[in-house]
Amino acid sequence: MKNKYLPKYLPLMCVLLITVVVSCKKDKATNKTNTITTSTATSIGLFEYKDSVDANDVYYRILIPITKVGTQSVNYDDVFDTGSAGLTLDASGIIPDSLYTSKGFKITGDSLVVNGVTITTTTSVMEYGDALSSTNVYGNVAYTSITIGDPSTGNITIKRVPFFLYYKVLDITGKDSVQETVRHGADIFGVSPEYSYASTLIQSPLSYYTPGTGLTNGFKLSKLIQADFTNAGVFEQNILTLGLTNADLNSSGFIMHNYSSSYTAQDGYSPDIPGTITYNGNTISANFLFDTGTPQISIIEDPKATQSIGILPANSVITLKTQDGFTYTYTTAKSTNVTEVQNPKNTNDYRTIFSLEFFTTNEFLTNYTGHQIGLKNN
Repeated sequence: MKNKYLPKYLPLMCVLLITVVVSCKKDKATNKTNTITTSTATSIGLFEYKDSVDANDVYYRILIPITKVGTQSVNYDDVFDTGSAGLTLDASGIIPDSLYTSKGFKITGDSLVVNGVTITTTTSVMEYGDALSSTNVYGNVAYTSITIGDPSTGNITIKRVPFFLYYKVLDITGKDSVQETVRHGADIFGVSPEYSYASTLIQSPLSYYTPGTGLTNGFKLSKLIQADFTNAGVFEQNILTLGLTNADLNSSGFIMHNYSSSYTAQDGYSPDIPGTITYNGNTISANFLFDTGTPQISIIEDPKATQSIGILPANSVITLKTQDGFTYTYTTAKSTNVTEVQNPKNTNDYRTIFSLEFFTTNEFLTNYTGHQIGLKNN
């Protein structure tokens, strides 16, 4: 599979807050009973960041901190990406440089175990971009524990997470790409319910997190704050919740979309949501991808569009409706809510993709156990 973008590495520090999980037990001399108390979901902070040269060249990012990989203490801030699945990490700083070259990892036998990381002999290449500008990331499937958060405020450790450990990044000409010159320049923290582009052995690292009693495996992303996307970066406390309550799933205002029927052996569960979209008076069928990993421009894929449509003019009104009843209307501007129209015959991608700005006016939820995506106007 081919991904449409490649993340930038941004050396920021994030702070993590963790909620204590408590259970209660009641004993009586004559009748001993146990009372099971529903655990409290864990909240994590993320960084909002804007990388911009001028008003016409703006890239938004939300970043999740990783402070430990295996036994190695690290300081990585990965792109939090709802549009792809799986953790992708550069081998640099995680294992000794002597254990790999541009030709691969030095593995004798079935696997290489070092610094709490198990590297398998299963290799893969992740391809980003298109026929004119593509990047290839080379690596192996590996397993490790990861710790999310800042040690001074508390950590969450997720054990035995399968991930893609890479050793080389090349551009379309076969030369080292710009991401290769910046260590961890191709790192990503993909939380989609599908399989990783690298391997069906890899899924969202959050799907391996075990929430407490009474909670459903999944996450909830609160509305982002548009004004807090700055070049310096703003830390948003408690914006990501791990573990979903019954209220989250049934009575909190989210419109739930089932994706259980979308499973394929190649891709896993697709996060695409069917519906319609209206722009410039045209209404077309669409499959929506709500993607925090797309930093700048939303893309409407219209099979009837001509190649010359491109960026819609400012003050264009766009309305999307999902088959399950979620509706959202927004207006484009010169530097915000930028939206373009493409023909899928040109892009080879039939998904209509909404960028990170969608999340500044809407909440997002993924239920890994129940195979649902929730959307909520806010």
